[in-house]
Amino acid sequence: MKLRKTLPLILLGLISLAASAQDNYLVPKSYYLHKGSKLEVYLVAGEQFKDVDEYKYDASKTTKFMLYDDGKKINLMTAAKDSASPVVNTIANNSGMIMVEMTRKIPPTPIEHDTYAKYLNDEGLVKLAETVTNSNQSSFREKKVCYMKTLVMVDKASGDDYDKPLGQEFEIVLKKNPYKLNYGDDLTGVLYYKGKPLKDASIDLLLKTEKGNVYPDRVTTDAKGEFSLTVTREGVYLIRSVRTVASTSNDADFETIQAAYTFLFNSANTRTSDFKSFGLSDRN
Repeated sequence: MKLRKTLPLILLGLISLAASAQDNYLVPKSYYLHKGSKLEVYLVAGEQFKDVDEYKYDASKTTKFMLYDDGKKINLMTAAKDSASPVVNTIANNSGMIMVEMTRKIPPTPIEHDTYAKYLNDEGLVKLAETVTNSNQSSFREKKVCYMKTLVMVDKASGDDYDKPLGQEFEIVLKKNPYKLNYGDDLTGVLYYKGKPLKDASIDLLLKTEKGNVYPDRVTTDAKGEFSLTVTREGVYLIRSVRTVASTSNDADFETIQAAYTFLFNSANTRTSDFKSFGLSDRN
């Protein structure tokens, strides 16, 4: 393992990580369900796991939308309706782990010169940031693809859908079930790009506690594309990575792909933890 971090280590000095990046991610209303209860998942966006905006379902921007339950694959696009909120509203029919994934394409969007230069610097893309800084363009067009996952437990932490690659172009895969962890345990994951482990890539680890505090950290994948964190606090975890390159098409200046994975760590696996508990929404 090339680099391992304990999360959280410190808050001060790290708050600027990904500060300009508008992450898209999936957030269940509750991460702990009982068989037969309602599963509701929202599509949200925000910076630094804060300033949350909700998006309604948009078929024109969605290229993949799946639910994995007890080994079964359910294509959610066949039943999803435009402008639906939450984007998932179904019944948890089986005990065990449920995985929801979505791929969302965002068309070229203009971003102001200084804002985009700061974003690239925050992501550690120094050369691209210098290119933008030295340019006389007032704004830059970025098109983006977001690959999102969220993991929910229904009664018990059984099943292994969490550790299988789902074929996303840019994908985070966990090697351990986070709902089986105890304090001080290590959680290891792998970052894949086009089906192969991606080495020397930045991974941001963002933890939001029940009081709404966010503890960010950043690690780098090793030669096997692996990263690791030690769970030391209860809360909602967002693991994310971003890859930005100069565009070769005429409709954008830059192209970004983002991987985002959310889950909740609670040592007892018993508390009902919802949007409101973690400051992600005013919903009850």
